[in-house]
Amino acid sequence: MEFFCYHRDRPGSLALRQELVEQHWSYMDRYASEMIARGPTLSDADGTPTGSVHIVDLPDPAAARSFAFDEPGYQAGVYRDVLLRRWRDVLGRTMWEFPGGRTGGNRFLVLGLGLGSGEAADVAVPADQDELIAYGPLLSDDESTWLGTAALVRAPDPETARAVLTPDGYADIEVHRWQFGGRPS
Repeated sequence: MEFFCYHRDRPGSLALRQELVEQHWSYMDRYASEMIARGPTLSDADGTPTGSVHIVDLPDPAAARSFAFDEPGYQAGVYRDVLLRRWRDVLGRTMWEFPGGRTGGNRFLVLGLGLGSGEAADVAVPADQDELIAYGPLLSDDESTWLGTAALVRAPDPETARAVLTPDGYADIEVHRWQFGGRPS
């Protein structure tokens, strides 16, 4: 079962985040074989971290909740909230298999939050998928209800990244700068 997890940083928590970086990486190392994608979201102003995205393949919702809420930064108060949803990897690959590689170009998290009507939008993979790093629907735990769409995309700017989703299919579409995560090589 695949899950999308987005920890959003609490304002003023950068120093604590930096203090816990090794603990965070060590924790995530335990999930290396389950990881589909990972990396921080960044502020437009100065590139400081604003959150942390992890897409993981875990046995069940209870394991996903443990993954999200046992994370050292969450336990220490780095994050203000956590978005945890079932997710479906419609591209069938990890971020490390993205043909565009780890570097070059601007990367974004595009998060479309459903209208609440259950009407699914952007269920099919966009025709131009060459710039998609990860893409899939956000679902209820039992996969019976579509709740939105999450994508990691390489794009020249936020507006182009946002265009990967149909604007009128969502209550809100968030676009965040994002970069490939993991330990520096």
